[in-house]
Amino acid sequence: MYIDITYIILVLPAILLTLYAQAKVKSTFNKYLRVSNSRGVTGVEAARAILQNQGIHDVNIERADGHYTDHYDPRTKTIRLSSPVYDGATITSVGVAAHEVGHAIQHNTSYSFLVIRHSIFPVVNISSRLAMPLILLGLLFSNSLVAIGILLFSAVVLFQLVTLPVEFNASKRALAALEGQGILSDSEIRPVRKVLSAAALTYVAAAAVAVANLLRLLILFTGGNRRRR
Repeated sequence: MYIDITYIILVLPAILLTLYAQAKVKSTFNKYLRVSNSRGVTGVEAARAILQNQGIHDVNIERADGHYTDHYDPRTKTIRLSSPVYDGATITSVGVAAHEVGHAIQHNTSYSFLVIRHSIFPVVNISSRLAMPLILLGLLFSNSLVAIGILLFSAVVLFQLVTLPVEFNASKRALAALEGQGILSDSEIRPVRKVLSAAALTYVAAAAVAVANLLRLLILFTGGNRRRR
């Protein structure tokens, strides 16, 4: 029986971190979705207040279907909030809405890491689809295909790593706005920080999985080359 030690050492811990992050974000979001904020501010009201304070008047806010579907679309300058976030006057709804506004602020100020992420997204979109098929074909036919596949997968890893400062910065902007504008009370900032930290952990886990898989590919590929020599 063959045991892939690289998978056990590198990839498995990252997968376990992903499972933990998913459970953490779900439990934290659900917990504070049941806690109303003291000022009765809904997610959409918080988003509008922050945008107005920042002097941003060309960003739309729409309701999105489903749960955990909240995002900012830079192509149309639209913040889309799931119904529990859009309509909810809870800690989670205001925190998530403010985070998405944080991305709109980044876009408005041409935040460097957001610009980089947007610029490499078309390449990453193609790379993510071609990387593994090329690697698998390369194992059968040519080491050159494996090398190209790994190079394409490296672009995916780069995208995941660039995403981290983008998400952390959006949360930082959100907390500063909620506190600075008095949208939430001082005692409510700490639970909002917990909500945003739980969400950020999912991006850390995704980056960890990507890096672990890249390292594994590099080890297996270079190791295979040495054996063939």
